[in-house]
Amino acid sequence: MFEKASIQLGQTLARRGITLIYGGANVGLMGTLASAAIEAGGKVIGVIPKFLQDKELAHEGLTELILCDSMHERKTKMFELSQGFIAMPGGFGTLEELAEMLTWHQLGLHSFPIGVLNINGFYNDLLNFFDTMVKSKLLHSDNRGTILSCPDVPTLLEQMSSYKATPITKWLDREST
Repeated sequence: MFEKASIQLGQTLARRGITLIYGGANVGLMGTLASAAIEAGGKVIGVIPKFLQDKELAHEGLTELILCDSMHERKTKMFELSQGFIAMPGGFGTLEELAEMLTWHQLGLHSFPIGVLNINGFYNDLLNFFDTMVKSKLLHSDNRGTILSCPDVPTLLEQMSSYKATPITKWLDREST
């Protein structure tokens, strides 16, 4: 089910002329996503640290492969090239990157849409945790609202295309929720 959604996302991005920026590997769901986008005629830019390329994990068919020295440099470069972020189901790396983009958004470092492809409720527990953070007054509801969630590709992309960020001054000027 995750692989099918990954293929659909890659094909949809390609059809819509949206360049895929991702970590540059040929494995996992992201490798599947990149391959689907390429096969559908899309532009795909990978950003991979040299140590991962050396382990032969780099995708061979990309439009462009950017080599960097570290994971931090990789994330910075992907951020610089991007205008929105989608988290597929994944592990610690996905969670870390998602949290960082949410934090950067909260700090006003970007105003791009952030979405999770919530296939079969994969992200339900995390989204519920975010709600708990709001109820506990540890997260402002405006910041909770920055993460978009949908189980299907077309609706998530529609949500992202119509997303309007909350200005940073709106939550900076408040004392608390």
